[in-house]
Order: sequence, then structure tokens, then C-alpha cells
Amino acid sequence: MVVLGVDPGSLYTGYGVIRKDAAGFHVLACGVIRLNRRKSYPERIGEIYRELELVMEAFHPGSLALETVFLNRNVQSALKLGQVRGAIIALAMNRKVELREYAPREVKAAVTGRGSAGKQQVACMVRGMLRFDSGPATFDMTDALGIALCDLLKTGGNKLPEIRVHSASGGAKRKNWAQFVESRPDMIIR
Repeated sequence: MVVLGVDPGSLYTGYGVIRKDAAGFHVLACGVIRLNRRKSYPERIGEIYRELELVMEAFHPGSLALETVFLNRNVQSALKLGQVRGAIIALAMNRKVELREYAPREVKAAVTGRGSAGKQQVACMVRGMLRFDSGPATFDMTDALGIALCDLLKTGGNKLPEIRVHSASGGAKRKNWAQFVESRPDMIIR
């Protein structure tokens, strides 16, 4: 099962492709589509569509997981985000890929166990759960991976992934999510 997770934005759109198989979860690709502020808004939306279409052609996801719109006091920002989401939804429908949407709190709860978790906590858990440690990652990228992971956990990932935790001696130990949280009380936000 392959899922494309998308964290939509009018200047930065994060994406993450995760495959789940018998061995667990595997990050196939992730990144951020960085858009030029000087381009017109329709040009930016077109670029998001084309870039995500290339990702879909390369990895053939069975579903696309998208973060829902949250309430925003700035009407212009909400409208722009809605237009970006519309383009992504159109892409999923044109490619005949199942679309699932998740509220930000739902993604945070699935990944961290807490719906009010911060972006840094989500990023930390995504890195641990996916054993993802390749270079610097933006919150746009880790949020997109979190959205894809949320989809897999809710639709077909019955077993919690193992997490690699580095011990004080430098060795890596494998633990499941519950053991990881239990061993790291400093990461729990109450």
C-alpha cells in the first residue's frame, strides 16, 4: 500500500510518499514544492499540480491523504489555501486515486497521541516512527509525512511501527510507539 500525503500551502507545499508492507513503513520520497512569490497565483497552483502529478507518476500511490482546511481569521489566506486544495483534489480525481482528508488535530493525535501537539513534536515522532533521518526536513515535509502516516495507521496499519531509539551508548534499540513514549517522558507535552 502506497500513500501520498500532502500538506498544502500557497508558497510551500509539502509531500511525502510512504509504502506499508509486511516489513513496516518505508519513506519512498518526500520534499517541499517551493513556489516563487513573483509568479501569479494561477501559475503557482499549476506548478503544484504538475509537481505532484510527477510524484504520482513515479510512485503510483493507491491513495492521496490531504490535510483539511482549518479556520483562519485571514479570509485571503483561507481562500488561497482552498484553491490549492481544489487543485490537489482535482489531481486525485483525474488520476483516479482515492482521496482521504484529515483534520490537523486528527493527524497530530494519530502520530503523537495528542491532538494539540506542536509541529516539533510531530516532526520528532515522524522521524522516529519512519526511521527517517536523511538531512534537514522542514515542518512542511514532516507534516506531509505525518498525514500519510495517519492515513496508513487509520486505514491499514493495524500494527504500530517500530521506532529506533538511540541509547546513551550510541547503539540503536527497536521499540514500538508505546515503549518509545514511555521511555521519553521529556517529549510528552501535557
